[in-house]
Amino acid sequence: MIFPCILSGGVGSRLWPLSRKDRPKQFLPLFEGESLFQKTCKRVRQLGFADPIVIGSNTHRFQMGEQLAELGIAATSILLEPVGRNTAPPALMAAIVAAEIDPDALILLLPSDHLIRKEDVFLETVRSAENAARDGSIVTFGITPTEPNTGYGYIKVAPGETPVRAVEKFVEKPDLDRAKAFLDDGSYVWNAGIFLYSADTMINAFKSHQPDLFKAVSEVMETRHGDLDFTRLDETRFAELDDISIDYAIMEKAQNVSCAPVAPEWDDLGSWSAIWTVLDKDERGNSGLGDTRFLESRNCLAYSQQGLVSVIGLEDVMVIATSDSVLVAHKNSAQDVKRVVDQLKAEGRDEVDRHTRAYKPWGYTERINAGERFAVQSMMIKPGQRVSLQSHLHRTEHWIVVSGTVEITIDSQTSLLTENQSAYVPLGARHTLHNPGKIPVRMIEVQSGTYLAEDDIVRHTD
Repeated sequence: MIFPCILSGGVGSRLWPLSRKDRPKQFLPLFEGESLFQKTCKRVRQLGFADPIVIGSNTHRFQMGEQLAELGIAATSILLEPVGRNTAPPALMAAIVAAEIDPDALILLLPSDHLIRKEDVFLETVRSAENAARDGSIVTFGITPTEPNTGYGYIKVAPGETPVRAVEKFVEKPDLDRAKAFLDDGSYVWNAGIFLYSADTMINAFKSHQPDLFKAVSEVMETRHGDLDFTRLDETRFAELDDISIDYAIMEKAQNVSCAPVAPEWDDLGSWSAIWTVLDKDERGNSGLGDTRFLESRNCLAYSQQGLVSVIGLEDVMVIATSDSVLVAHKNSAQDVKRVVDQLKAEGRDEVDRHTRAYKPWGYTERINAGERFAVQSMMIKPGQRVSLQSHLHRTEHWIVVSGTVEITIDSQTSLLTENQSAYVPLGARHTLHNPGKIPVRMIEVQSGTYLAEDDIVRHTD
């Protein structure tokens, strides 16, 4: 049995302002209404594959759970990382989980933010690498390069026609001249960060090459405990793990490493210009997502989260408009978006980390407006869900129901509100909301007071 392990810890800062810390690129529904995370999970929903092991950030736990539920997929395990520790610890964690279920398990380690257009070609290559993995090889999948790209690491593979070949060396991201030489050579492939290995092989590799990390990860895994549909790990011990990639920790040290070259039309979609290349285009090469218009423009990309975006008389320009930020850049400068993000981080700007919409276990809130001593937000509460019992020290709240029926409790008083009805929550009152119905509840919440930040919440039950 092959256990897919979906890694979902990245941020994708080059896709700002749409990709942010609280909802990074792998969860954005940019592709026929599906996210890259969902496409990755669907890709391995095949005969011979177990339900996926998902390893991702604690911050994104409800997005992972909700997007799996939308696909009707029940994960073997959803392991929550308290902090990011690169790819080496998750590679071992997946091996430990799979070995507990099936001592002969194979693990297919997959980043969740890659797009693969020829999925049948990719899966056929995975199947062709199974025997090598069962025989003790750690197989990495190398993407046949289509251009001298300087943004990827490279792998030099031994000559031959066999599906799986020996790795001669790993190469860091090259400059343009070296990348051109690699392309001309024909024996170099892009390092996609996708691996196939047996649980036993990876465990032994860590014992041999990273014994201290093996011990530390094993001890962390002993702290596992359930929380709803998730598996939590001790935060203090996890934070002490080495922040190291599987390439540095194992692949560049082990002798039992091989590579399966494949050309599945792969892209890690690391920039807006890369997004443009995979989208449908009009006769002038323009791609639009959301409410967009193009006039006398060529090879442009426009994205609108809300409202209309019009692009007039431009060429090779990207316009990305969210509810609180707008990015305008030439496609040749797509990689420089990260520089803007770094500047905003240094300034402490919220636009780097948080969207106006914040996803909760019970639904979401979305900021509408804010000013001195007031804030207005919309709320959606899913059927059957409840907001934690809480109170505030510095603010009052006024709720107006837009649609649905909500059960409200303010101190000891419980009542039902429906469309166009409202309620007032005094300062310090314990309150909660519950959707007892079959349709989502949509509300407007008006907050007023001297301090309106999210940390003015005293939770009495959660």
